[in-house]
Amino acid sequence: MDAPWLAPWLARIDHASEGAIKDMPIGQTDVRRLREGQVGCQFWSAFVPDPDQGGAGTEPQLETLRATLQQIDLLHALFERHPANFGFVDRADDILPVFRSGRIASLLGIEGLHQIAKSASILRMNIYCESANAEASAGKGLSDEGRAMITEMNRIGMMVDLSHTSPQTQLDVLALSRAPVLFSHSSCFSLCNHRRNVTDEALDKVAENGGIIMICFLPSLVGAGDGSKPTVGHIADHVEHVGRRIGYDHVGIGSDFEGMLEGPEGMEDVSQHPQLVAELIRRGRGEKELAGILGLNLIRVLMRAEETAREMESEDIEILFDEHPEVWTKEQKTILSEAGRMRQAQRSRT
Repeated sequence: MDAPWLAPWLARIDHASEGAIKDMPIGQTDVRRLREGQVGCQFWSAFVPDPDQGGAGTEPQLETLRATLQQIDLLHALFERHPANFGFVDRADDILPVFRSGRIASLLGIEGLHQIAKSASILRMNIYCESANAEASAGKGLSDEGRAMITEMNRIGMMVDLSHTSPQTQLDVLALSRAPVLFSHSSCFSLCNHRRNVTDEALDKVAENGGIIMICFLPSLVGAGDGSKPTVGHIADHVEHVGRRIGYDHVGIGSDFEGMLEGPEGMEDVSQHPQLVAELIRRGRGEKELAGILGLNLIRVLMRAEETAREMESEDIEILFDEHPEVWTKEQKTILSEAGRMRQAQRSRT
C-alpha cells in the first residue's frame, strides 16, 4: 500500500484515532476493509517521487530523504498506537507469529535509491525497510553505483525490489544479486504491454534467481489493452501466466492500493481480496498453491535474503561507504602530518 496519500490524512485526524483508521472516508484501505479482505500481512510503502529525475542535485535529494523519513516515522507511530491491529516486522520469522495473533504483519518499503539520497549509510540505517529500487524505468541498465548498492543490500539482508525499473536493469540485477529479488507490484508484459510490466525473459531469470513477482492490480497493468475496464479475472490471468511459465512458487499478490484512483471491477478496494481467491479456486488452484501465492512464497524469499546475508558475513566483502568531502585543507594536512612524524620520532628515541 502506498503510504503517502494517506499519511497527511492520518497526521491530521486526532493522531490516527481508533475510529478514524477503522473507517476512513477516502482511499482504498482502512482497518475495517483490511479485516473484511482478510489481509494478514501488508507492505506499507514510503513513496516520494524523484524531483531530480536521477540528476546530481543535492537539495532535492535531501528534501526527498526528509519526506521519506517523515512517512516512515508516521507509519511507526501508527503501528505503535494501534498494537491490536498492526505488528511491525523486520524479519521473516516474525510474520507468521504476528499473523497468528490476529494482527496485520506490517513491513516497510521504499521506492527508489533517490529516497535515501543514494547513500549507503542511510541504506544501512533503514535496514528494516523492505526494498530500494535500483533505478527508475528510464531504459538504462544498472550503473556501477547501482551494482555496489545491490551487493550491499545482499550483504545486510535487505530485499531488492525491481518494480519500476527498466528491463535492462532487471536483467542486470537478476544476474548480479546473490539473494532472491522481488517485483513488489508488477504484472506480466506478455498479457499487458506496459513498460512497468515484466517480460517473459525477466520472468525466466526470476525463476533462476529464486525470486517472486507480486501481481499488481493497477488497471493499466492488468487490462486487455482494448480500453475496457479490467476485472478480477484479468488479475487471475496474470497470476496464472507466472505460475504456468515459471511455477506458482514465484508468484504473489502486490495490489498497490492507494497507488491508483480506482481498482479493477470486483477489486475496488482491499476488502475484496477474497474475490481473487475465489476466482483462483474456480480455476483449479489447490490449497498449497494458494498458500504460496497469498504469503508463503514471499516469506520464503525474505528468509533466503536473510540467509544470504549470514553467508556473506564470513566472506571478505568490504562495507560500502559514501564518499566524504575533505575535512582538512592542504596546509592543515601538512601541519598535522608533520606533527605526527615528530611524535613517532620522539617515541622511537625513548
